[in-house]
Order: sequence, then C-alpha cells, then structure tokens
Amino acid sequence: MKIIFSERCLEYHTAGHPEGPGRVRMAQHYLDRLGYQFVVPEPAQREELLLVHTEEHVRRVEEGDFSDPDCPRYPNIHTYAALSAGGAIAAQEQGGFSLLRPPGHHAGPGFLGGFCYYNAIAVAVRRSNLKTLIVDIDGHHGNGTEAVFSGDPNVTYVSLHRMYNYPGTGHHSRGNCLNYPLPPRCGKSLYIDTLEQALADAGANFQQLAVSAGFDTHKDDPLASLGLEVETFYDVGFVLGDLALPTFCVLEGGYIPEIMGPSVEMLVTGLAEAAKTAEK
Repeated sequence: MKIIFSERCLEYHTAGHPEGPGRVRMAQHYLDRLGYQFVVPEPAQREELLLVHTEEHVRRVEEGDFSDPDCPRYPNIHTYAALSAGGAIAAQEQGGFSLLRPPGHHAGPGFLGGFCYYNAIAVAVRRSNLKTLIVDIDGHHGNGTEAVFSGDPNVTYVSLHRMYNYPGTGHHSRGNCLNYPLPPRCGKSLYIDTLEQALADAGANFQQLAVSAGFDTHKDDPLASLGLEVETFYDVGFVLGDLALPTFCVLEGGYIPEIMGPSVEMLVTGLAEAAKTAEK
C-alpha cells in the first residue's frame, strides 16, 4: 500500500497542542526506513471541497473567519487542510494510506471542530461516487462524517469509539450510520468482536472500503484509549481486509508519536495479509 505524504503538512504547530507535526513526522520516518513507497499529493480543489462542505464553511476556513478552541487559526490553514483532503483523494485513487494532517472526521458540512477543518475522507468518498463502507476506528466518534452522510443511500458509516467522550455524539445508530460506543480500555477481545459484528450489521454489496484510521485507541493514548496494543491494529486490518474490497485509509487521530509508524505498519500489513488469504 502506497503512503500519501507531503512535507508541507509539518509546517504549522502550536506549542502544547496535541495535534502536532511530530506524530506524522515520526510515522513517515519509520515507514520510509521500511521501504514504503511515498506519493506526494496535490491539494483538493475548491469544487471538490464543495462536494462536502458549504460555500460559507469553505470561505470561513479560507479567511480564518472562525473561532474554536481546538482548531487554531493557523496562517494558511486552508492550504494545509485542502492538502490533507487532496491526500485522501490520492489514497482513494491509488488504494493507499494518506499520512497527512490535519485530520478531518469532526468537520461537517458547515462546521469544524476537534482539530478538523475539512473532512478529507468524506471529500474522497463523495468524489469517487462509489457505494462505500466507511469504517471509523478512531477513538472519537466521527460526528462530522456522520453529518455529511446521514441518510445517503450510497454510503454506510460505521464507527467504533470510546463512550462518554468528545464530541459527545454517536451514542446510538441511526439509519445508515452505525455506532458502537465502547467502554474505556475495553481491550482487544471486545474491540475485535464488536468490529466483526459491526461489519456484519453493515451488510454487503459495497464497491470500496474507506478507513478513518485513528490510533488514539492505543492503551497509552491520553485522549481516547480503548486499551489496544500496537499489534491489535494488525488484527483490525485483517478483519477489514477480509471484506475483500478495494480499500484506502486516511489518518485521523493518535497522539503518541512513537507508536504511529508501527501502528500504521500493523494496520496496512493486516489488510495485505487478509487480501493474500482471500486470493488463495
């Protein structure tokens, strides 16, 4: 699986903010040493962002006309967020993993939040116009992705996340949006069992799988731990890969820089191993 990455996503940072460049930089270094192929994306075009977001929302991000404690008004944040959306598009086109920041799954049609400005995975899915299963394994509920696709007959959204946590949504399933809140530090067994049940509930006949790949479920993560080990992401990847669908991944959360590269490797390896098994 190719890694979609650009050095430009490292250019902005606020001291003390958990969504810093170190988590992506360390992952990039780790994967580069393993010999992964890297692809540099182009930023998403305005008309591509408008497939998901309102004109007013895009204008506000372009002009820095917003106020949110979790989303600093960095200079040129529109450019960085559009580049992240472009990375998701490239990942969808090439079956890759977009290793860019900022993340996106808390950004909805007309709102930002939770470190997210544009919803990168939603832009890629909407642009593809394929019947898509989105599986969000970030430890926080992707309220933005749910808001984008709620009621959309072309998309089923599945989220496994920590209950009673930011953003305070995802308590119940509604229509095509299937939510599975889990207790803090629930561990591998319950997590994998729930994932398998979620995929069974989602049904079949999809044309692609899109993975919102957050790693803040790791046992030591300060924001959304579900007690998972790095090795658990291999099992997550294998279960997802067993669906035998064209797959792409987009980075969301994960705030321990040291585990990011190994976690991406485990997820991607699990996906690949499941694909090999399916071919036999």
